[in-house]
Formats: sequence, structure tokens, C-alpha cells
Amino acid sequence: MLLLQQMIILFVYMAVGYGCAKAEKLDLENSRTISWLVINIANPALLISSAVNGEKGIAPDKLLEAAVLAVAMFAVLITLGWIAPRLLRVSQEEAGTYKLMTIFNNIGYMGFPVIAATYGNEALLYAAVFTLPFNILVYTYGISIVNQKSGRKTHFQWRSILNIGVVSGSIAVILYIGDVPVPQFFKSAVSGFGNLTAPLSMLAIGISLTGIRLKELITDMKLLLFTAVKLLVIPVAGTMLVARILDNELLCHVCMIMLATPVASMVVMLAQQYDSNFELAAKGVALTTVLSVITIPIVSAIVF
Repeated sequence: MLLLQQMIILFVYMAVGYGCAKAEKLDLENSRTISWLVINIANPALLISSAVNGEKGIAPDKLLEAAVLAVAMFAVLITLGWIAPRLLRVSQEEAGTYKLMTIFNNIGYMGFPVIAATYGNEALLYAAVFTLPFNILVYTYGISIVNQKSGRKTHFQWRSILNIGVVSGSIAVILYIGDVPVPQFFKSAVSGFGNLTAPLSMLAIGISLTGIRLKELITDMKLLLFTAVKLLVIPVAGTMLVARILDNELLCHVCMIMLATPVASMVVMLAQQYDSNFELAAKGVALTTVLSVITIPIVSAIVF
């Protein structure tokens, strides 16, 4: 019930952003500004806040367990990313986008707010561990996928991997494991900025949805089938498997959210920057984002 309440709250935030954009009070330029604030200030602060304001209830070996699980999860998603386009029989032009949409979930924009509000700071530390392989993969494997169509070569760049997501996640884990003392004003500041993550991220998503036609979403049968598998089949099957292997209920809940969140907005950014199938990526993000408000509580009810 608590998870359902949190998803309703996120939907309200999203609806407000959509309404403001329709009323021409906010536009896509505002959405980009808000996104910058979330990515570079609010989300990093939320991760660091989880380390300095939470109880010290997670042992280092449990964080290592989460890291192993995160790597295994992305390995499975990469495999599914190769299988999905073949099963859906999509064109060669769309195959790369479907691979990206299968692999990369919106673990930051939607995952962090849901986890923080529903399961608390300790769970958010587990989530921070998942950001490390996500950010490494999106700037290496993700770019290589969108470059396949154009034939451009991808050059490995450490600068891309050492982004704000990796840095803030690493800082959070170090502060937590090292039990580093920080002043109270710092705790209050990062907590205040971190609390902006949910409303700001959902406002930005709501604004961006105004650029998508509803008819285009509900008439694309392959995208609808993909969405059902992405938001229901994969998280239910994946979480059930993890629950059988791990004796860590909180980590299982975090894994469920990591798998059940919609397609990452980063997929759209990659498609746009590297001249891939931007329209399909935007539709995939929009459709999975709207439906995830319903499917995440459904997945939780089935699994737990």
C-alpha cells in the first residue's frame, strides 16, 4: 500500500508538470533546466544524504553482495537486449533502440525517489551501488550500440565514465563504509537538496510528455508488447529469481524497483546525440513512464 501511495504521489507531480506545460507556463527548455538540476544537484545530494543521515545497518559485505547482483542484473539485461529485437521482429533500424530500452532503466529519475520514500535511506545505499555499472555501461556499451548504424568507431573515455552519477554514488558508499563524520549543516543541506529529486524529476517528465501524441503510443503494437515484457515479465521473473538466491529482503525490494522502472531518459539523449531512432526512443520512454505508475505496484503485489 505504501508503494502504491508513493506512485500516486509521483503521478501527481508528473500531472502537474504536464498541466503547466499545456498551460504554456513551462516548456521543454524549462524541462532541460530542471533535468540539469536533478542530475547534477538533487540526485547526487539524495545519494550522499542516504549515507550521512541513515542508520548504519548495512555491513560492507552486504554492499558487495549488492554490487555482484547489479553486475549480474546488467549482464542478463544485455543478453535480453539481444533477444528482444529478434522476438519482436523489429527492423534493423529499430533493433539498436530496442536493445537500449531493454538494458537501461530509469533508476535515477524514478528509482531513487520511489526507493527513498518507500524503503528509506538504507535501501537507497543499495540503489547507489546499481548506478556504478549503469553509468559505466551507458557511456561505453550504450554508445557503441547507437554507433553501429553509422559505422562510427567508439573510443573509450574515462572522462565520460567519471560522471556525476558514478562520483556521487562512490562518495556515498565511502562515507557510509568509512563512517566519516560530517557536520550537521552538511547533513541538513544534502537532505534538503535530495528532497527535491522526486518533485523536480516528475515535473520534467510531465513536461516532456506533451511532445508525444497519445495515438502514436497506443497504436504501435510492437512497442506495447515490449512495454508489457519490460514492465511486468522481466521484473516479476527477475525478482522471483533473486528472492530464491538471496536471503536479503531489502535488497530484493531494491532489485525489484531497479527492474520495474521505465526506460531511462538517457536512451533518448543517446539516440538524439548520435542520430539514432530518436522518435522510437522518445515513445518508449513516454509509454513506459506513464504505465510504470500502475505496473510497479502490480509487480510488487505479485512478487511480495
